[in-house]
Amino acid sequence: MSKIGILTGGGDCPGLNPVIRAVVKASIQEGWSVLGFRNGWKGLVDDEFIILDDKSVSGILPKGGTVLGTSRTNPYKKSGDVEKVKSNFHKHGFKALIAVGGEDTLGVANRLYQEGLAVVGIPKTIDNDLSATDYTFGFDTAVNIAMECIDRLHTTAESHNRVMVVEIMGRHAGWIALEAGIAGGADVILLPEFPMSVDEICEMIKSRHKRGKTFSIVAVAEGAKLKGGEEVADQKLDQFGHVRLGGIGQLVGELIEKKTGYETRVTVLGHIQRGGSPTAFDRVLGTRFGVNAVELIKQGKFGQMVSLQGRKIVDVPLADAVKQLKLVSSDLYNQAKIFFG
Repeated sequence: MSKIGILTGGGDCPGLNPVIRAVVKASIQEGWSVLGFRNGWKGLVDDEFIILDDKSVSGILPKGGTVLGTSRTNPYKKSGDVEKVKSNFHKHGFKALIAVGGEDTLGVANRLYQEGLAVVGIPKTIDNDLSATDYTFGFDTAVNIAMECIDRLHTTAESHNRVMVVEIMGRHAGWIALEAGIAGGADVILLPEFPMSVDEICEMIKSRHKRGKTFSIVAVAEGAKLKGGEEVADQKLDQFGHVRLGGIGQLVGELIEKKTGYETRVTVLGHIQRGGSPTAFDRVLGTRFGVNAVELIKQGKFGQMVSLQGRKIVDVPLADAVKQLKLVSSDLYNQAKIFFG
């Protein structure tokens, strides 16, 4: 019986469990067994796994997170870890390994493929910033959660005549803040791609008050930068060299209150956006990605990643998928700006 492995790396997001379930179900149809490695690449380094079968994936479709656990482990950062990954891969006699993750996890997968391992990728990033795919699962759920939070902030902002600043996930790409801000009717949206000055922000808010509006909603991506400023972060790095972002919302809120005199409050959504049950879109997309990843293995198309292009699932080289980030275009942001102020 052929055997495949699967792991989930990077941050968790809704839709991972539908992927795992689909991979197992499709593999069973092929007569293959599946091992799920615990906590991303760490599981393959330490050879910590569980056997995945019909029983183990029963009921996980609507659950958020990942039943396999995840981590930001990078085997290329610690001497000997890559050799352990390769050794455990060969020990189990895998037909292939499916790596589910974002830019970092798939970057490792691509390097391993270049070094001779049969690897297939499934794109996972809540930020929707992976190139070569139109959407990644988890993004739709995060947008809907953020939109609902903005909806709720509207009533408090209006009742108290306040400016409400809401900080939303988005490190280098502001897709969640953009779409949630548009859907939730935010009056200003700040993204990493398009720095804005404090004066510009305050002028938009003041213009609303001149028209008789007594409140404003400002949506801020966590990676947003003020014009002429730097991103707000602490000094701790993960194994892929990323700083932990957070704090731009508080900074923007304090500056707005100082420059306009309007009472301002800040809400940081944080990990709330990652949790909970995936939307129908994310369940279906995760399921389709999982089934098609098994099909790639069946066809021997290694070094590839499944991708959504239009309504079709196609395969693209892993190297293309991690080559560059997908950022918000100026055309789309200009459309959003029509509703600012």
